[in-house]
Amino acid sequence: MNKLSSIVIAKNEDANIAKCINSQLECIDEIIILIDSNSEDKTLEIVKSFPNVKYHITEWMGYAKTKQFGVDMASNDWVFWIDADEVITPELRNELNNLKSLQNINFAAYKVARRAFFLGKWIKHSGWYPGHVTRLFNKKKARFNDLSVHENLLVEGNIGLLKNDLEHYTDPDIKHYFTKFNNYTTLAAIELNKKNKSAGINDLLLRPFFLFLKMYVLRKGFLDGTHGFILAVFSAAYVFTKYSKLWELNRKGKR
Repeated sequence: MNKLSSIVIAKNEDANIAKCINSQLECIDEIIILIDSNSEDKTLEIVKSFPNVKYHITEWMGYAKTKQFGVDMASNDWVFWIDADEVITPELRNELNNLKSLQNINFAAYKVARRAFFLGKWIKHSGWYPGHVTRLFNKKKARFNDLSVHENLLVEGNIGLLKNDLEHYTDPDIKHYFTKFNNYTTLAAIELNKKNKSAGINDLLLRPFFLFLKMYVLRKGFLDGTHGFILAVFSAAYVFTKYSKLWELNRKGKR
């Protein structure tokens, strides 16, 4: 592995994009930013201030298809997928540079642990950490699936594990959380409806309750303090809303 490309999708990310790019400069050889054509803030201006960063303004095609479009643009075989609100830590940067110097790589892709920050706090429990995700991959052996939300990579071959963490500044405030909440629950409900799933009273009553129980008690979310309690409640509300929207889609389909 000699060189690395990265792909980042960005819409209204002027609060995050500079930090994301700066974290990559010493380990990523080709940074590709895919800017949503409906972005309304200063994301494009900030990206343009980095002379060696490539950018492309694109119509929204969905998470998976947009990211695959970026992968297809990459000039290097090895690609690191990173979101605009994520940061490569110095330790991970050094590990990536060491990987680049290897002559032979035995894996088709690598997973990395994420330190997710919710309302400014690193959530160490609640089932969030380490939360391994496949992010470094050989584009000849991996492609994005076609899910509307919570997309991931389909990898042909063995997957290794990086030792160091990626940082994810997911929700700096509650307003930001619920801005994403409505869109994500709609996409998730549509995805379930495509699979001919149906929602009933048990989904609305039991699924949110058991998710709260799993996150807050079984996965020790209580050790994350007030942040852990809020996160568990919000996550239960997410599940309730997703299945409520699925129930609504089921009814529309019957009519």
